[in-house]
Amino acid sequence: MTSTHRTSVTRSPVQQAAMLVGVVFLLAGILGFIPGVTTNYGAMEFAEHHSQAKLLGLFQVSILHNLVHLLFGVAGLAMARAAATARTFLIGGGIIYLALWIYGLIIDKDSAANFVPINTAGNWLHFALGAGMIALGVLLARPVTRTRGL
Repeated sequence: MTSTHRTSVTRSPVQQAAMLVGVVFLLAGILGFIPGVTTNYGAMEFAEHHSQAKLLGLFQVSILHNLVHLLFGVAGLAMARAAATARTFLIGGGIIYLALWIYGLIIDKDSAANFVPINTAGNWLHFALGAGMIALGVLLARPVTRTRGL
């Protein structure tokens, strides 16, 4: 007689958020390598501001930029395995993206310092990602308090 052992995996909200963010980063990294989804694909450079490739015709990307998205995606999925590491991914990744946003504000976008590369649309996306990831990490990691009725 064989028995089937089923294990139900319940993920906390912070783990689910880290997983979702990880999947979004993976998707962005993959789509950055698909001609048509990425316009001017033939003008994509490895890592410099001269890369004229744009994801969805809006966000300037390079091979390095796409690889970073893929790595962030893998990190998000790996760190979503536990609530503490999921929170670390969201808050730590959010801090990195806010730092990248500030970097994008202060550099000359036509200089060699813009090696990622970053254009205005991408820079404001970095702000939204950073703020959103930090908010998710802080708000979803809170313990849920339940009140009993009298």
